[in-house]
Amino acid sequence: MDKSKIGQHISEQFNKELEDIRHKVLTMGGLVEQQIAHAVEAYKTGNMELAEQVIKGDNEVDSMEIAIDLECTQIMALRQPTAFDLRLLITVLRVIHEIEQVGDKAERIADMAIKLAGSDSRFPHHELEHMAELVQGMFHDALDAFARMSIEGVPAITALDDKVDREYDNILRQLITRMMEDPRNITRTLDVLWTVRALERIGDLACYICEHLVFMIKGEEVHHLNRPKLVKKVNVPRQ
Repeated sequence: MDKSKIGQHISEQFNKELEDIRHKVLTMGGLVEQQIAHAVEAYKTGNMELAEQVIKGDNEVDSMEIAIDLECTQIMALRQPTAFDLRLLITVLRVIHEIEQVGDKAERIADMAIKLAGSDSRFPHHELEHMAELVQGMFHDALDAFARMSIEGVPAITALDDKVDREYDNILRQLITRMMEDPRNITRTLDVLWTVRALERIGDLACYICEHLVFMIKGEEVHHLNRPKLVKKVNVPRQ
């Protein structure tokens, strides 16, 4: 399925409204993508100015969510959409919630960057940076799937979540070992754990966006399915 689903209405204004909504979601997603990148960079480098920029930018993300939510609600009330149009608007409402949550996780990472500035407690650098690359890629690809209105890439995106979970478990074991070796590390290490947990949640949220897309395209709720069943659902042509 592609964007040709938008633009098949008698009302040209309705077509424009739907396309405008889609564009605003992608703009919001692009902003949050930047927030993640800046937060991770601030954490890696101790750049406090960049971290503060992320924290301040969260208000803009929240404002965009509120505006898009209001616009969707108004369209539903005035246009009374059905079938794909209704699923599109419902999906938008769900997706912007997930995007806003990703923005909150970026803010959390920026907060931790400030707390850990000047210490060596950002450990473990390499593993955390690799995990950050994975979830950034997942979020980017989920937004790209929304932009193309396609679920073709959903299996590949959701498959990466298992890898993210393994990375998370590995880092968690390292952090626990560090705390056991020296209790003086506990407070700082817990701050690192909050950062890792925020990254793991971004991966989950990217998967949720994929599930919402399947609902939009297939017209079926799949949030209760495990990954093999989700992949099967994606690959089965709609009747």
